[in-house]
Amino acid sequence: MTDTTNTSKNTTATFEDQAVKGEASSAEAIFGKTAKPMFGRDRKKSPLKIGLTVILLLTVFLLPLYLQAAGGSPLGSPLLPGLVFIGLSAILALGLNIIIGYAGMLDFGRMAFYAIGAYAAMLIVPTLAGVLTDTPFAQLALPIIVIFAGLVASFAGWLLSLPVMRLRGDYLAIVTLAFGEIVRLVLSNNPGGLTGGMSGLSRAHMIELPFFAWLRANVYWAPSNDFILQVSTNLYWYYVVLFLLIIAIVVVRNQDHSRLGRSWAAMREDEVAATAMGVNVTRAKTWAFVLGSFWGGAAGACFGFYMGTVTPESFNFFNSVVVLATVVVGGMGSISGVLLGSVLIVGSPELIRWLAMNHLGQAGGELQSLIANLRNLLLGLLMVLMMIFRTEGLIPMKPKFYKLYGKSKSNEGDSVDSDAGTVAEAAPKGGAN
Repeated sequence: MTDTTNTSKNTTATFEDQAVKGEASSAEAIFGKTAKPMFGRDRKKSPLKIGLTVILLLTVFLLPLYLQAAGGSPLGSPLLPGLVFIGLSAILALGLNIIIGYAGMLDFGRMAFYAIGAYAAMLIVPTLAGVLTDTPFAQLALPIIVIFAGLVASFAGWLLSLPVMRLRGDYLAIVTLAFGEIVRLVLSNNPGGLTGGMSGLSRAHMIELPFFAWLRANVYWAPSNDFILQVSTNLYWYYVVLFLLIIAIVVVRNQDHSRLGRSWAAMREDEVAATAMGVNVTRAKTWAFVLGSFWGGAAGACFGFYMGTVTPESFNFFNSVVVLATVVVGGMGSISGVLLGSVLIVGSPELIRWLAMNHLGQAGGELQSLIANLRNLLLGLLMVLMMIFRTEGLIPMKPKFYKLYGKSKSNEGDSVDSDAGTVAEAAPKGGAN
């Protein structure tokens, strides 16, 4: 009996290793050459897709430069801060996507980790700034603080995972919602004089921003009075957040394609079946909370430094709902969907307000104020329409496991006839032990 169990575990581990690498595996012994590896990619990309990708990348990197220079304002266009918040929301949503999209657990308390990261960053600034001032490592203060804030949030995520291991569905959602409110109320009550109560903390100016002074002194282009390009705080933080977002995308994508990611997928589909197949569900849940919380804390640190101050009101329940809506509307389990959802959910209200305040000058102040205040109502209407016509989100998660195409014979002689079917049910879902 023991030999049979060990053989089954070794076979499952071998299958997973081969599937993650995109190599042929035991599935071909079942389905023949009609089985395509789980993460195998089609190397051929259409010229249209390549062109759209290039245009998108150029827009992401060059649009902020135009918004900064147009109008001749030292701080750039009012839309530029909105781009920074879109990036922060995308990082926060990527962490939530690990918990909801990959692991299949509902979380309504995401802003708690955002707040923990922001306050942890503010609290460590005096100590770290005093140690690194006038040293060659002064430029590393910001990356160290962001990593520290992420680790503190991860620790909080681990603590939260301990009491919720046996909870599912609505019960888990209620516990995470309560955790988010508990964190906000604790910060508001200023325990030990650390959080500043309702006044918050304001210490972001005490660290040296990497290369910011050099960029302001050397990047300057003024071909006209209406077009002056100089690095502002908004432009600087946009590229800092963009760099962190790129790192988050790469790391989260690799986690999804790892053995731990397969454990999350199995747990998401059927927790009981995953346990029966050897998946350590407790370990998978813990890692989901820890890794998802890290990106919430890192984004919170950037938010605190960008704003210059943090207060408990910034981390209320409504903002947690907005982050959740970003993942659901974009597409749970889809990285590109989360990015698109962040642009729509966070960017649409700011765009509506900007249009109302800058292009309705003849309509009168009352109409401007009305449209600006109704931006969240219009956003809610957009979400309702999305849930009616695109129930899986704008960009649904792509199916993994194996795809069948054409007609072929398996080793046992049974025919397999499928043009675009999947065999996710037949693929083993075993994972980490």
